[in-house]
Amino acid sequence: FAVTPPAPMNIEHEVVLLIEHMQRLGSPGTDGKVTVKFGVLFADETCANVFEALVGTLRAAKKRKVIEFEGQMLLQGVHDDVDVVLVNPDYKPPE
Repeated sequence: FAVTPPAPMNIEHEVVLLIEHMQRLGSPGTDGKVTVKFGVLFADETCANVFEALVGTLRAAKKRKVIEFEGQMLLQGVHDDVDVVLVNPDYKPPE
C-alpha cells in the first residue's frame, strides 16, 4: 500500500496563526507591543497541537519581521524566559 505524504506546511498561514496565539497568550509591554515568553508559547497545549514545528514558525515570522526575539533560534528550557515580541500584528501574507 502507498503512504500518503503529509500535506506541505503553509508557513504563511502558520505565521498568521502565531499572531493570533501570541495575542491570546501575551500581554502588551510598556511600548504597547504584545509580548510572550517563549516558554509560555512552547508549553501551551493549543500551540503544541497547532504548530508542527513552533521554532520553525518563529524563525519564519522573525524573517518576515512579524516578531522579534534575541538570538537566531530558541530552544525549550534554555530560552524559556526570552521575550517574543509581536511587532507587526497586522501582517498579511502575500497573495
